[in-house]
Amino acid sequence: MHVKKVTAQLALASVVTVGTTLGASPAHAAPTAYVTSETAGVGVIDLDQMTLTKTFSFGDDGPRGLSLTADGKRLLLANKKPGDLSEVDTATGKVLRRVKIGKNPEFVRVYGGYAYVTYEPGESGGPPEAPGAAGKGGPPEASGVDKGGPPGAKDDDENSPPAEIAIIDLKSLRVVRSVKSGHETEGVEFSADGKELLVTNEGDDTVSVYHVGTGAPLRTLKLDHGSRPRGIKRSPDGKRYVVTLENTNKFVVLDARSFKVLKTVDTQLGPYGVAFDPAGKRLMVAAARGKMLQVFDAKTFDHVADVPMGQRCWHFSFTPDGSKLMLACGRSNAVYVFDANSYQPVKQIEGLPLAWGIVTYPRSAGSID
Repeated sequence: MHVKKVTAQLALASVVTVGTTLGASPAHAAPTAYVTSETAGVGVIDLDQMTLTKTFSFGDDGPRGLSLTADGKRLLLANKKPGDLSEVDTATGKVLRRVKIGKNPEFVRVYGGYAYVTYEPGESGGPPEAPGAAGKGGPPEASGVDKGGPPGAKDDDENSPPAEIAIIDLKSLRVVRSVKSGHETEGVEFSADGKELLVTNEGDDTVSVYHVGTGAPLRTLKLDHGSRPRGIKRSPDGKRYVVTLENTNKFVVLDARSFKVLKTVDTQLGPYGVAFDPAGKRLMVAAARGKMLQVFDAKTFDHVADVPMGQRCWHFSFTPDGSKLMLACGRSNAVYVFDANSYQPVKQIEGLPLAWGIVTYPRSAGSID
């Protein structure tokens, strides 16, 4: 009887432990994608079933940029209307904390314990710097902006303040520094050694390079006038960067050391999101206005394939296992899913009005992460 009683107690304890563990992070029971919808909130997609399982609603916040903490338990959202960054529990969809950023926060990137958020401070300026922060330790910045509107439209005039990147400590969720960038900062990327941050500035056709530890500007690369650089990605070997040029329908390949242009490649209309596949063999470019996902060889940059997609597909992600591609298509109000090898359509996940960006947990290659 004693043995049976102990066995029963151990079995019950095991059930309780398992239940508690599962209950602690139900959002991670299956691989998951998170999609920002400017009008609905955040859609949560079960990647095993490829279904929209729920939507986290945040009123009229208008979330756009998004990124996940390394453990996948917190989602960071750049919210247009309140001009802030919110921290969301991925298990419950509840907002845990907020921090004021400034006008038009848009692109979010989490890196090394900090969130980098681009925004437009306007005449009144953005959040104040932390006391003694200017030029001292702590990281620098990130970026990403898109206003919509007609192709090539200028959102900032030449006399307006430049965009800035707010750097937020994820432990305190406080802005520790704001770094001035170019006009209409868009994409953000880090060097392979984590020492440099690169951002694209579509309003003044530049790529800015900063020191990650201090935020100090290192150099500014001038690209073709009117080209409007948008997306930027580092190659898996760390030797090159690819920058998409929305208005001239091209991308350029930059040497990661000298920042010289190694190659210029034509694309379909309006290239924005860009990413290498998980194996580093292919480069994917979302030509949004051409309604085409384009595939290129990652070493030669020769054109490989074109994949028809929906309307205003700016950002995309591979699934964590690399088997599928998912595109957030804002004007189609859906996520388009393709086989990542054959490029054949798999599914269209509806119910995501004005879908903006997409990230996954576990993390996978994509135009944002």
